[in-house]
Amino acid sequence: MTEAFSRLRACAPMVVALVLAALTLRLAPVGALLPSWLPAVLALLALAWPLLRPAGVTRDDTLPALAVLLASIGLAVVARLSPELAHKQIIWLAFSLVLAVAAGPMFARFRVLAAYKYIWILGTIVLFVALALFGQEVNGARLWIRLGPVQFEPVEVIKLLVVLFMASYLAETADVIARTRPWSVRANAKYLGPLFLGWGVSMGILVFERDIGMATLLLATFVVMLYVATRRVDLIAGASIVFGFAAWLASTHYAYVERRIAVWKDPFHDPLGAGYQAVQSLFSLASGGLFGTGYGHGRPDYIPEVATDYVYAAFGEEWGAVGAIALLAVFLAVVLRALRVAQRTPDQYGKLLATGLAAVFGFQILIIVGGVLRLFPLTGITLPFISYGGSSLVTNFLLVALVWAISSERRVGQNR
Repeated sequence: MTEAFSRLRACAPMVVALVLAALTLRLAPVGALLPSWLPAVLALLALAWPLLRPAGVTRDDTLPALAVLLASIGLAVVARLSPELAHKQIIWLAFSLVLAVAAGPMFARFRVLAAYKYIWILGTIVLFVALALFGQEVNGARLWIRLGPVQFEPVEVIKLLVVLFMASYLAETADVIARTRPWSVRANAKYLGPLFLGWGVSMGILVFERDIGMATLLLATFVVMLYVATRRVDLIAGASIVFGFAAWLASTHYAYVERRIAVWKDPFHDPLGAGYQAVQSLFSLASGGLFGTGYGHGRPDYIPEVATDYVYAAFGEEWGAVGAIALLAVFLAVVLRALRVAQRTPDQYGKLLATGLAAVFGFQILIIVGGVLRLFPLTGITLPFISYGGSSLVTNFLLVALVWAISSERRVGQNR
């Protein structure tokens, strides 16, 4: 009886999220895109997610609910921008929910992932090589691989593999690295060698493939995880200097990167050419004002590639600054709850893994939103759950499912 009540209570946040999702999607022109039975199936999948957790444990059931809410907001935004893309996004959403539901019980044994640390970094390098050999170049960056009718971004998977590797390696070596003196070259090389080799290869390939945004994301995640594990500021400074040098090389040798920086500095220098996308996004945000033009009443279609790079500008135009800040608050809730999971996890591996996942999620939002608001040069990173993209949607659902599994705690009265 207690177990049944616990499972029903676990569904409460998801029920609230589904009600909010239904209200959101009621505004969106997705009805013609959906078979009559599909919304019910998607809702059942969402409810099954918290229901199918292992017996005898509690988890942070707000995390799946927030993911479903964000995905519904993203579907409404994409449907407003392009019904064709929304149709594809619905398929990816259904696939993501199936994976998340299946991963819930499987991730209960997430600690076994620590045993495969070199598999994760090897997988990262293999994906990078495949991207270099078979990737498609779009707008100057080689980010996509096409397999038949399916196109996906390997970098979305790579960011999770890098976090898995770093959490595994640092969980074993953090104490030794923390005690090692900065001037002890031999000891630092011994324990930091594999870590910096894996990170350095990732950085080098990312810069070679001109994806500075993902390189920045991995650096930020690397720095956070390394500091949490060792508290060594000298390592953070060293990694940042190496990345800064690599970024400088890319910005001075690749026309694609140079153009992005020039547009960031002055988008009005070439408002009908290179700066057109940035200028139109600024106009969208300005026309949205405080409360927005209203859903369906803006002109975000003036922005090229708006469903991917500039979806935050489209959202800000029709929902205003208030709506844009509210969206950021939902993102912040996911990050803070993930960090709370990391704080409460007793073992080092779980703590580092949850911290890395929170960092990679939070910095991704910071980089893309900062780019739209012209705080930094814009990169091709997607806004999690909101931008159009199947690779991003699947990866972020798996990210939330993994953090949700790490949050497991035995209920009072249950034996460990």
